[in-house]
Amino acid sequence: MESTATMAKRGLVMVITGNGKGKTTSAFGQALRAIGQGYRVCMIQFMKGRKYGEVLAAEKYLPNFTYYQFGLDSFVMRDNTAPVDIDLAKLGLEKAKEVINSGEFDMVILDEINVAVDFNLITKAEVLQLVRSKPSDVDIMLTGRYAFEELKELADMVSEVKEIKHHYAAGIKDRAGIEY
Repeated sequence: MESTATMAKRGLVMVITGNGKGKTTSAFGQALRAIGQGYRVCMIQFMKGRKYGEVLAAEKYLPNFTYYQFGLDSFVMRDNTAPVDIDLAKLGLEKAKEVINSGEFDMVILDEINVAVDFNLITKAEVLQLVRSKPSDVDIMLTGRYAFEELKELADMVSEVKEIKHHYAAGIKDRAGIEY
């Protein structure tokens, strides 16, 4: 059994998954909370290439926040992935390894990595290896729909965001400040 002092320093593995809206937003909230406590946070976004509102705000207001995007400003098609999508995801995974092991960050958020695995851009084995080999004091958060069972079993915390109702179903378009 780990001592209380050891457990206090133990980096957590957190997963936010599910089909509801708010997984990335939750991760940004976690980053904000961590930065408020003096943490240095890095977010690596898979399959995203646009500066969404939260990224713009982080650039402007969060000096201890670093982010990298590994995606195009377009949707990736699950059954018709382009070679560039695979290349970018693999680059993102390499950057994640570098950042997690750099000693520069207390928390690393791997945004949409679960979707990258589900779309076969990177493998489950690569993600599990990354998580298992992380330094013991680094917190890691993995977001995106379709978190796979082995990852959920390995994680210290798993939250599922469940869609009950979404304004898209009523024909309301996406808009700045809500979806991006």
